[in-house]
Amino acid sequence: MILKHDFSPADNVRLAHLCGPLDENLRQIEIAFDIAIRRRAQNFTLEGTRARSALALLQALWRRADQTLSLDDIQLELTQAAQGQEPSLQPAADEPVLHTRRAGLHGRTAHQAEYIRNILSHDLSLGLGPAGTGKTFLAVACAVDALERNAVERLVLTRPAVEAGERLGFLPGDLAQKIDPYLRPLYDALYDLLGFESTQKLFERGTIEIAPLAFMRGRTLNNAFIILDEAQNTTPEQMKMFLTRIGFGSRAVITGDLSQVDLPRGAQSGLTQAERILQGVRGVAITRFTTVDVVRHPLVARIVEAYEKAEAKSAKEGAATSLPKRKSAPRRSAPE
Repeated sequence: MILKHDFSPADNVRLAHLCGPLDENLRQIEIAFDIAIRRRAQNFTLEGTRARSALALLQALWRRADQTLSLDDIQLELTQAAQGQEPSLQPAADEPVLHTRRAGLHGRTAHQAEYIRNILSHDLSLGLGPAGTGKTFLAVACAVDALERNAVERLVLTRPAVEAGERLGFLPGDLAQKIDPYLRPLYDALYDLLGFESTQKLFERGTIEIAPLAFMRGRTLNNAFIILDEAQNTTPEQMKMFLTRIGFGSRAVITGDLSQVDLPRGAQSGLTQAERILQGVRGVAITRFTTVDVVRHPLVARIVEAYEKAEAKSAKEGAATSLPKRKSAPRRSAPE
């Protein structure tokens, strides 16, 4: 299929934003849709079986190209296209929009929108799924939104200090410096949503608190937004302890990826147990993400999907080899 389109009237600034530096945005679209894009000024020619879908995306991006379009914007739209959704750079009328430093922040997939709605309407929310689906980032965005609206008085961030298959040994510094490497993803989200200086000031005032999971026993957290990240690495005892810290006026979000448990072999994940026990409990919402919700580089989604297929195949082969073999009847010896 070959489609031609003329983006008129000519607008060099809008065209530059659409194409990106050295046509990088167009290359991302070519790779995602497996098509070829050729252009001369504002005249575009698209060739490939998915040219029509790619053209719909280009037209949606053109309408928004009065400002710079980053690769992140392109990849988020490609995620929606992979799910068969129509390009939509604006949230739906009934979709919640979070008020942070990033204007108009909203869910870019159906599960992300459901996740935000669950966080805003439930005291406890669980976000389960593979890496890159926005579980942590959206949880922090909801926390910042609640803080900006004065719905809570402080943010409490915690995470189990478990290395991902490595042994880091002794870490120098005070308690905050020791756990800093484990909480870096939360810091990154805060800097993105609040800015570096604002985040530092909130840390200094105690409005944002880093609370090591191991030291939370005995506390009751009132009027706080609490985030437990990487919860797949909690033990059942730690998870129960965390869940009983929630106080009046507080909201808690637990995120984790059950396919990346770093606990010692044979140890049960507290998140696995909590998912089973809390199913159907009033006031608790569980959102399950899949590979189609991955909003990082398109390659990440393909990597996650490849690992899932390999693990499923390995589990199937393991089940087949563990089946008991049918015992054959004892062979009778011929009479002498």
